[in-house]
Amino acid sequence: MTTIEERRAVPTDAERLAALQHMKRVATSLLLVAAVVFAVSFALQEQVPWLRYVRAAAEGAMVGAIADWFAVTALFRYPLGIPIPHTAIIPRRKDEIGASLGAFVENEFLSDEVVLGKLRSMGIGRRLGAWLATPGHAERLTAEAAVAVRSILTLLGDDDVEDVIDKLARRHLFGPEWGPAIGRIGARLVAADQQRAAIDTLLEKTQAWLEAHPEAFGSMVSERLPSWLPSVVGQLIDDRVYREGLAFVRAVREDPRHPLREAIDRYLAELADDLQHDPATIARVEQLKADLLDSPRVREFAGEAWASIKETLQASLDDPGSELRAGFRSGIVEVGTRLTTDDELAGKVDEWVTDAAAYLVRSYRHEIAGVITETVERWDPRETTEKLELQVGRDLQFIRINGTVVGALAGLAIYTVASGISVLAG
Repeated sequence: MTTIEERRAVPTDAERLAALQHMKRVATSLLLVAAVVFAVSFALQEQVPWLRYVRAAAEGAMVGAIADWFAVTALFRYPLGIPIPHTAIIPRRKDEIGASLGAFVENEFLSDEVVLGKLRSMGIGRRLGAWLATPGHAERLTAEAAVAVRSILTLLGDDDVEDVIDKLARRHLFGPEWGPAIGRIGARLVAADQQRAAIDTLLEKTQAWLEAHPEAFGSMVSERLPSWLPSVVGQLIDDRVYREGLAFVRAVREDPRHPLREAIDRYLAELADDLQHDPATIARVEQLKADLLDSPRVREFAGEAWASIKETLQASLDDPGSELRAGFRSGIVEVGTRLTTDDELAGKVDEWVTDAAAYLVRSYRHEIAGVITETVERWDPRETTEKLELQVGRDLQFIRINGTVVGALAGLAIYTVASGISVLAG
């Protein structure tokens, strides 16, 4: 993985151009030096015999320098602007080079053996786990996920979301028959005596309310008595009814086998059965559902639900210390820790990534390589030449320098050998 420092060390185009021009000046300067040395030694070789060796070396240096200048220049442009055959190779054969480069990448870099071999050797599961288990990385990933979700919430239109919620509610909540579903749930609750807790709570609240409001019955009975009865009699009757009602509630609450409890249980069981099997009961529930479905409250409920969800999400996403973000962070760290400690889980991740990469490589390797070909085809020939020369031109100038040096050595060696043979032959 390339580090930030390594990326910063990559030279810019301006720096590459300056280095290229510098190396061109060095190579050209060596050619000029060889030419000057050749001229001087050629002029003085009759007076100073050993300068013949210098002249031969300089002559070979010039030949090597000019030949390699021609070779390097011929890659990028016509030497001296003369359209010599098999020169200006890159601009003339740009599309062919792009196609060859794309095919090379497809066959050599995107082959199953290369891609899958590299992935299998990387231990992606453990590497990913180590990265995720670092709190700083988990915090960064959480922050980036929060930004992404906030952006999605901003892009989503409220009306569109409300329509989706409304349609989902109508399809999945109001679509099926309510009666049988409610009946099945009710039957299970009654069979498990789950209704008793609700009945106990209702009785407890009723007793507490009656005890706190003894005037609740008031003149409920006395108002219905004949007017000729004394008021004291009415008061006694009202008090008696209140005490009997409170005693009845207490008795029902204290006796788990009270007849009223059993009657309620039977009623609930019969109601659950009717909801599942009685057409009339089912029809009444469906009519209630239809009335509710036609109510504008369904649309209002969708809007209120989305507004509440959106507001809660935005508040949680904006707060770095919210439970949502804290839970997401801890979940990331936990997953990372498991990946670093659980060999089986890490192996499954490696296998999944490898299989996914294999599918992508097999399905899209030609398209991926085609991007290289199409990109090169779109380049202007001159632009292509300049781009490639900036990348490799500086190194190619060393060919000119090496050619100058090797030419000098070759010229000197050839002249020395020829001189030796001439002496031996004479």
